[in-house]
Amino acid sequence: MERILDRGKVSAASKAIHDTDILIGLSETFKVLGDITRLKICLALSRQELCVSDIASLVHLTDSAVSHQLRMMKTMRLVKYRKEGKMTYYMLDDHHIEELMSLGVKHVKED
Repeated sequence: MERILDRGKVSAASKAIHDTDILIGLSETFKVLGDITRLKICLALSRQELCVSDIASLVHLTDSAVSHQLRMMKTMRLVKYRKEGKMTYYMLDDHHIEELMSLGVKHVKED
């Protein structure tokens, strides 16, 4: 039995619930960001691009462990990279990820 008290509000709220593909993508993005190491990497990259060794130094992991995290993050379109000679530099994929990091930090810092 359907029990809707305010059909107008329910109708308006239902427009915020996206289709299944978008919900799955959003859920997967938040799962990836649910790891402290990957959050540290995103926060560091929100300031500037960095190579794997510099990221590894920041997060106290091996280059190999950081590369593994970056591969996963690339798949989820959280980071991208550019090559300069033999060096590879990573950065956040776009301004949306930077905004997400910034808003998340602001939210957690609020009383």
